[in-house]
Amino acid sequence: MGKYWKLFAVLFLFVAVTACSNNAESERNTHIDTEENDVEASVSADSEELTIYIVRHGKTMLNTTDRVQGWSDAVLTPAGEEVVRQAGSGLQDIEFQNVYSSDSGRAIQTAEIIMEENEASDDLSIATDERFREFNFGTYEGDLNETMWQDIADLQGVTIEEFGANLNLESFADSVAALDEGRDEEGLNWPAEDYQTITERLTAGFEELVENEAGQAGSGNILLASHGLSISALLDTYFEDYETPEGGLQNASVSVVKYQNGEFTLESINDMSYVEQGQE
Repeated sequence: MGKYWKLFAVLFLFVAVTACSNNAESERNTHIDTEENDVEASVSADSEELTIYIVRHGKTMLNTTDRVQGWSDAVLTPAGEEVVRQAGSGLQDIEFQNVYSSDSGRAIQTAEIIMEENEASDDLSIATDERFREFNFGTYEGDLNETMWQDIADLQGVTIEEFGANLNLESFADSVAALDEGRDEEGLNWPAEDYQTITERLTAGFEELVENEAGQAGSGNILLASHGLSISALLDTYFEDYETPEGGLQNASVSVVKYQNGEFTLESINDMSYVEQGQE
């Protein structure tokens, strides 16, 4: 009888070990399947392409009087409204997922006009963000552009023509910040920003925009209304071969950036074709 109990015990142990082994293998396979599904979901989300249409605002009253306009603001002129409306007409068939703007009135006004002309998008509210503002020029705000340019040229030891022909965004912003320091003795104004300060706020805003929008259900198209120098600084930060167009970005021009799999691609710069389409 004893040998039967021993045989029974051996068989019982074999069955128990086999069952535990099968359960462990099943759990391991389930874990692997879950990881594979997570990876597939992540790849799917990362693979979705985001197209960002970055538009410079229309011409303002301070633009027409050749005044320094950074954080200071002015409304669009009638001609400025018209060219933005033409850009909006050219963009009317693009379905936008969301709309962003700097918190400056001229940029908000630009985004509103473009969306009034758009026929493909839902009724979207504009998300404003101060990080997409233009450069802040401190005590030069509202002064004549020529005064600021001449001061920069003198600081750099060049003529105003040489300064204008060889515009370097970093040198330009840093020169304004250096010239502005100490001019506001009572500390009543916001100080002019150096280039690092400007690009850090711009990229922080842009990275958050991409993080919020990438992978969302929808068209994958985003509208961002901002400012000439800030758009150039943003593109200069992301793309090593970026060169500011001679004379700067035009009012209501469109620059297109695509994002996919963690990579940015610059599709177009200073594109006025949407305005031209709207004129037809």
